[in-house]
Amino acid sequence: MAIAKTVKEHLHAYQVEYDLITHPHTGSSMETAESAHVPGDSLAKGIVLADGDTYLVVVIPSDYHVELDRLNLLLKRDLYLVDENSLLQLFPDCEQGAVPPLGQAYNVKTVWDPSSSLGSVDEVFFEAGDHRELVCVSGESFHELMAMAERMEFSHHI
Repeated sequence: MAIAKTVKEHLHAYQVEYDLITHPHTGSSMETAESAHVPGDSLAKGIVLADGDTYLVVVIPSDYHVELDRLNLLLKRDLYLVDENSLLQLFPDCEQGAVPPLGQAYNVKTVWDPSSSLGSVDEVFFEAGDHRELVCVSGESFHELMAMAERMEFSHHI
């Protein structure tokens, strides 16, 4: 599978230059960083949460952990991790579990933690829509892609 159509169109709409990095199939973001030889603090992962029928994509580096209690307090919600079957409905052109951190491209509200390493790295990598390719963009371009996402501190380094 190549880059997901929605991801490609979103990058094009923002006129973002990017490279694709191929790596062996992986099952987690930390495995992906290691396999693709990219720093874990530069690999953005999208995690899908929900409360009822309302979804949210949270974006953090692969070597960070979401502080769910803090996020729920900040947003005044009762969010929980969605199951992988729900991801297929939200991201129909992506492999199951390969969630790009571009929720807004899929009409899903997105929140990111700019206080994490993603706020200061020169390059950011993220899932292209499968478990075998990463998109690489400049840190500046990543900030542009996250311009419509809400910003708040809700994660910590593992």
